[in-house]
Amino acid sequence: MTFLHLFLQTLSLLQMVRFSWKMIYLAKRNPKLAAHEFEQAWREHSALGKQCRNVQDKVLGVTQCTSVLSKGIVPSLKGIHAYADGVNLLQIRDLQVASDIWNDPETQAIMKPDELRVFDRYVREFTLVAKEEVVVNVPAGQAVLVGFLSQLSKGTEQQLRQSLLEFSEWNFGKRLVLNSVQPDRPKGYNYDAIVEWWFDDSAQLLTCLGQTDLQTHLQNAIGSLCNLQSSVFMATQVTHRRP
Repeated sequence: MTFLHLFLQTLSLLQMVRFSWKMIYLAKRNPKLAAHEFEQAWREHSALGKQCRNVQDKVLGVTQCTSVLSKGIVPSLKGIHAYADGVNLLQIRDLQVASDIWNDPETQAIMKPDELRVFDRYVREFTLVAKEEVVVNVPAGQAVLVGFLSQLSKGTEQQLRQSLLEFSEWNFGKRLVLNSVQPDRPKGYNYDAIVEWWFDDSAQLLTCLGQTDLQTHLQNAIGSLCNLQSSVFMATQVTHRRP
C-alpha cells in the first residue's frame, strides 16, 4: 500500500467519525451470584428499565457484554482482566443525561434497589461517562475486546486515534471505537480512554487473541501513549442488546 493510498484511506475514515455520548460500566457481579448466574441476573435488571418512563427517551441503546471468562468459554487468557464480569455500553441522548439519570425518582425507586442483587456495588460507583468517536464505522459484531486505558499522556488524543487506526488491521478492519472519558470518575476507575475492538463473534475474538501476543502488539501500537500495565482489557461477548 502506497503512502498516498494510506493517507486517503485514513482521511476517508476520519471523515466518517461521529460523536455521541455513553455511560460505560466495568462491572463486577455480586459475589453471592455464581458466574453462570450473572448474565441472566443482569438481563433481568436491565428489563426493569422499561418501567422508568422518565428516562426512556434519554437512553438510546444498551449493549451488555459479558466476560468470556465469566461465561466459562475459556479458563484464562493472557493479558485479559479476570477480576470483572462485564462491560455495559449505554448510549445516551446527551451529556446532561449522565447527571440527570442518577437523580431520576423512577430510577432511584426501581433500578437502584435491585443493583446490589446483581453487582458488588451501586452502578454509579463503577460507571464512566465518555464521548464516543467511531473511528472505523462498520456494524458491530457479537464480541468485543474493550480496553480501559490508563494514564493517557495529555495532548496525545489525535496521536492515539491515528495509532489505533493504523492498528485496526488487528481486528480485521472491523468496527473500532474510541471513547474519551470525562474527568469526573468513580474512585478506583481512573481511566482516560476506552477502546472497543469489535469482532463477528467470540470464536473470532478468541482465535485472534490466541494467535497474537496482545501485549506486544499494543506496546508497539500505543505503549508510548498510555500505561499499559495499569490498563485493563476485557474479552467479552454481547449477551443482551436493546433496542
